[in-house]
Amino acid sequence: MGFLCAVGLLSAGVWSYGYRQALSQLSEKAEADLELAADRLSTQMQVYQELAVLMAKHPVLHALDTPQERRAARSLLLDMADKTAAVNMMYLDRTGQVLASALPVTEANIAGHPAFQRALHGALGSAHGVEPVSGNRIYSYAAPAFDAEGQVEGALMVVADVQDVEQTWRGSTEAVFFVDAEGVVFISNRSDLLFWQRAEGQSGLTPPQGGEVDFASSWVGPHELWKLNWGRYLPDRALHLMLDLPVIDMTAEVLVDVAPARRLAGLQAATVAAICLAFGALLYLATERRRALAEANTVLESRVAQRTRDLTAANTALRREVRERQEAEMALKHAQEELIQAGKLSALGQMSAGISHELNQPLMAIRQFADNGAAFLTKGRAEKASENLTRISDMAARMARIIKNLRSFARNENEPMGKVDLVQVIDTAVELTESRLKAEGVTLDWVPPDSPVFAWGGEVRLVQVFVNLINNAADAMSQQDDRFVHIAIEAGEKLAVTVRDIGPGIENTEKLFEPFYTTKAVGSSEGMGLGLSISYGLVQSFGGNIRGANAQTGAVFTVELEYYREDEEA
Repeated sequence: MGFLCAVGLLSAGVWSYGYRQALSQLSEKAEADLELAADRLSTQMQVYQELAVLMAKHPVLHALDTPQERRAARSLLLDMADKTAAVNMMYLDRTGQVLASALPVTEANIAGHPAFQRALHGALGSAHGVEPVSGNRIYSYAAPAFDAEGQVEGALMVVADVQDVEQTWRGSTEAVFFVDAEGVVFISNRSDLLFWQRAEGQSGLTPPQGGEVDFASSWVGPHELWKLNWGRYLPDRALHLMLDLPVIDMTAEVLVDVAPARRLAGLQAATVAAICLAFGALLYLATERRRALAEANTVLESRVAQRTRDLTAANTALRREVRERQEAEMALKHAQEELIQAGKLSALGQMSAGISHELNQPLMAIRQFADNGAAFLTKGRAEKASENLTRISDMAARMARIIKNLRSFARNENEPMGKVDLVQVIDTAVELTESRLKAEGVTLDWVPPDSPVFAWGGEVRLVQVFVNLINNAADAMSQQDDRFVHIAIEAGEKLAVTVRDIGPGIENTEKLFEPFYTTKAVGSSEGMGLGLSISYGLVQSFGGNIRGANAQTGAVFTVELEYYREDEEA
């Protein structure tokens, strides 16, 4: 019994705390909604206020002596009223006489209008009320018009229909209403509350016709709660907030239903009660079972000892298996590195004849230029000899660049990933395959961008990928007369390099990147089907992707890479 009482008190405390927390969150949301509704109303009313100020200075309204001038003024005011949805626009002289009006008026003189009286003193006047004929709620702004000497000579009055202003936010979830200085609800998104009144010092509202209504006010911490029964569109229990709006001389108020907060608090209290009851039940069952567990403890200890011995043996076997798997993983990694190196050497083997020609040609030219230079020196023609020496230097630089590219390409090492100039990578791959492409009559279309394009990867391994793709394209076109390879860089969400040929295309795209899959003749010297598999693994290690597809003519391979970012280095 004592346990149940403690659970009840704890649940009540949780409900109270949860209710206050939910009210605080509800109050923050209600305050934001109220400020939004107030800003929306002030902004919409400001349109008519600024319209009055701007139109008061219009030159057409300052010369209304003749019928033609008054017709022009009426036409101007009607046009502006139509464009701004104003109910009416009027220009009055100092006596309150209406000189021009967008629509006919029932009173030709409105000298006693509060907004006009304010405008006569040189300030912007405003007032609200109910239009006597239509019964519509209106808000009026009057802006003074000054003559050349700075004296008030008249005023422009803009009349706005409050109901049109309400249309943009009527039907909102929360009930929002605006009370004027006389305590009357003049604007609301709940029509049931219009013209309800509040006497000075009163908390709630009274219907326009008077009478008693269900109402009670209470405070939960800093939050004011209303209990009311004012219609099905208003909550029975509501959080009440107020916001002063001195710009329009009104007070904005909101009523937010607290039923969700009560449900949330009740759910939290019920959850705590259920947990406590479940814990008590489990505690009771645990006590009852304790005796049974004590009896079984001896048997369990013997079984645990036996199981411990079994687990120790299994753990030893598992450690041995883990060690064997680690050794196998290291062997596999070593084999993959050797496979990559084998791919490089295979590509170098295919390019060896062209590379030998590329090195032999500069050597022959160097020898020829050296002989010519010696002859020119013998004849005393130093300028010609210097020109031949310059050509020898250029040829030597070309050979050094070729040898450097070959040495970097053939090097067997794990370079760290980092910032890689993709344009330089493709230039190197093109230079390594250039001799073979020339020898086999393959036309290469590669126009490098004007500026570097930086990607995330390894330079040497990326060179190997593009060398493999260019060689594969040349192999695919080996049995046809027209041979063309196009390389391009596309900068989109990711960097994409496309290598396109005009060969017969891809027979089976699903097996394209499988090891040892090849469409070449068995036993041919062109490869064993490892180039694309190696390239796939290399690109995947950079966090990129490679895919092959058939184009309208030939095949196209796309290599996608990540952009280089400074934070990746860090």
